[in-house]
Amino acid sequence: MNIVRILLAIALLFGTSASHANVDYKKDVKYKELRDSMSHAFNDGDSARFYTHLTNLQNYLLEHNDLHGYYTQRCNDIIFEMNRQKIFEAYTKAQELSKELREKKLTKEMYMAVNMMGHINKYCGNKEAAKKCWYEVVQMMEKNGYYESIPPIYMNIINVAIDDDAQEALDLMDKAKAIAQKYSPERVFDIETRKTLTYYNNGDIQKFLEGYKVYKEGERKGLSSVHGRSMEAYYLACTGKIDEAIEYAKRELGDEGADAIPLIYERAGRWEEAYKSFKEESLASDSIDNVVLTNSMQGIQEQVELYEAEKKAANVRTTALMGAILLLTLLIIALVYIVQIRKKHLKELRKAYKKAMESEKMKTAFIQNVSHEVRTPLNIITGFAQVIADPDLAGNPEERKRISTMMQKSTRQVTILIDEIIGLSLIESTEKMSKNDKPHINSMLRGLQTEYKDYVTDETEIKLETTLPDDFTLKTNENMLRRILSCLMENAVKYTEKGCITMKASMEGDQLQMMVTDTGHGIPAEEAERIFDRFVKLDNFKEGIGLGLPLSRKLAEQLGGKVELDTTYTDGAQFIVTLPISE
Repeated sequence: MNIVRILLAIALLFGTSASHANVDYKKDVKYKELRDSMSHAFNDGDSARFYTHLTNLQNYLLEHNDLHGYYTQRCNDIIFEMNRQKIFEAYTKAQELSKELREKKLTKEMYMAVNMMGHINKYCGNKEAAKKCWYEVVQMMEKNGYYESIPPIYMNIINVAIDDDAQEALDLMDKAKAIAQKYSPERVFDIETRKTLTYYNNGDIQKFLEGYKVYKEGERKGLSSVHGRSMEAYYLACTGKIDEAIEYAKRELGDEGADAIPLIYERAGRWEEAYKSFKEESLASDSIDNVVLTNSMQGIQEQVELYEAEKKAANVRTTALMGAILLLTLLIIALVYIVQIRKKHLKELRKAYKKAMESEKMKTAFIQNVSHEVRTPLNIITGFAQVIADPDLAGNPEERKRISTMMQKSTRQVTILIDEIIGLSLIESTEKMSKNDKPHINSMLRGLQTEYKDYVTDETEIKLETTLPDDFTLKTNENMLRRILSCLMENAVKYTEKGCITMKASMEGDQLQMMVTDTGHGIPAEEAERIFDRFVKLDNFKEGIGLGLPLSRKLAEQLGGKVELDTTYTDGAQFIVTLPISE
């Protein structure tokens, strides 16, 4: 994403005007000097100059009692951090802005903080969260009468929705246009141009050409659009000048060319070039994602370092997470490379291109999911760490106990996630698992019963039913067997809000059979096998990334047994673990 473009959009959206202050900024030489100095430092990426000039400009605005202008510059500060790929710092400043606006009860300016969170979520790849933020901004603007600034927010949503729901994007363009016609006519031409580009993206070339004629007529009248260069590149492609269109896109479109070039090749049926350009875009995107993720994790680590007890654990988890992501990235690159060198004919190249697109989406979804599942508990830990540092809290033991419980729960969530990722990695790299332990099964089950009593709700009971004698032992790998049962217990605890979770054990011939039964939401019979696939989650609102059940099955197979869902049980979910009884 081009961060400079975001800053320009914000300048238009939040631009300081005489309506918010007692100064006519168009005539005030000092204001223009401060503003231009800040803008030049921003464009140069010079942090020392930028923050100096930004502070001077903010002080000037506060002196003139222009809070709207002051908080606008706070937003520019956040964007500058994003431009430097300091996403954690940008997130922290956005949270501080939101807190300050709430404390000062500046409800009319609250949309600024929400808008910033929308940009941060989009930058991190969390499209749904970004859309939610921007829809909230629209509601705030409507409530406070900022109608002239609503079209740019709709355009933000459109840029996020366009790949997943083209019709939603077109409907939003019509809404944005209707509002712009009434409150900000100067935006109408740009919105119409963006809609014309959508026709090309959807393959409706005839509508694109009709829209292009309208665009050229507007251009002759002196109108302009930020999408003008994209229009020219796609028009060249529509007229058969593919190579000329590609060269134009490389020369004129900058970052946007990375999306435009594969699309131009694809529309022309030149699949091999489309595949190669898509691969280049993916590699570049991976590089940016890794930098952003690294910076974000580093920022979180610096906060957690204030608490020595959490420092070492945070380092280990972050390293493991980065290793898993790096391993996945290398695997995808290797797969793409193998596909590329083996596909020689046009038909095979087209299949490879589509396969690469699907793999990229899966990889992106996994990285976003892991990033979200780790970032959420770590943000909780960081936030409570800051609360504990407040001396006013020292005399409140109940509050400290609650905070400690939340921090421990968040730490446990991250530990379980990393354990699952590492567990699957170890399974893949281990040819043979030692089975020389002889654990007492009843004792192991009682230990799990005691351990998980702390993690269920007050309305949930954990029971143990066993027909095994207490001295019964099984020759196996004790650690791996405990992991299998822990994965199944974690799943039961997660989906059982009230009722009971029951662990059962019995001998069935020469097999040991153990069950974990719950009274939770249950699992449809048709999903009985799919739930053991990696990254599958039937409820996307529950924590985790869908690795617990696949790990339990893989471990059971390594021990010579199996794990399966009992589809005849309908009061919740019942998983059956079967292992051979060795002499």
